[in-house]
Amino acid sequence: MARMKFLCDTERCIECNACVTACNNEHDVPWGINRRHVVTLKDGESGEKSVSVACMHCTDAPCAAVCPVDCFYTTPDGIVLHDKDLCIGCGYCFYACPFGAPQFPEENLFAARGKMDKCTFCAGGPGKDNSVEEYKKYGRNRIAEGKLPLCAEMCATKALLGGDGNVVSEIYIDRINKRGGRPQTWGWETAYNFKAEKGKKP
Repeated sequence: MARMKFLCDTERCIECNACVTACNNEHDVPWGINRRHVVTLKDGESGEKSVSVACMHCTDAPCAAVCPVDCFYTTPDGIVLHDKDLCIGCGYCFYACPFGAPQFPEENLFAARGKMDKCTFCAGGPGKDNSVEEYKKYGRNRIAEGKLPLCAEMCATKALLGGDGNVVSEIYIDRINKRGGRPQTWGWETAYNFKAEKGKKP
């Protein structure tokens, strides 16, 4: 069985936030919650990089390890999902996750905020696939329809890859080989003809 994974190629990400918008629209995510967000490092400087981040569906998920009610479970294809009927909104998963994937409404303190929400890899949740109840709680189940997550499909530069981990790895390795291992062939330096030794700024 395939292990589903995400990978964001920082050499291709242009911080357009199409992945964030696609996710929010596809799943009718509540206002104030973003299952996916784009993080930019060295913003406005030479060497700026952006990466699209969401739940990485870890093999040994720390969120599942700290959950006191065991609301997390892993599907046979490696997608980490949660059961909102079991979630008590304690926030432990929020602090355990290194990617900031678990999200809570911002109106109140933990336990009074409501149920946790996170990226589902467009795989819905427990219960009947593509039912009205599943959509209301978890959003659309594209995996059951034989499709990939919409965030990856909508990425204009194909920076965000999602699917079978082996296939994603092969695509990324092929890209690295074509680049020749030289990241300077992409990015600010190439786009703006920046020469560090001459002291020019982009």
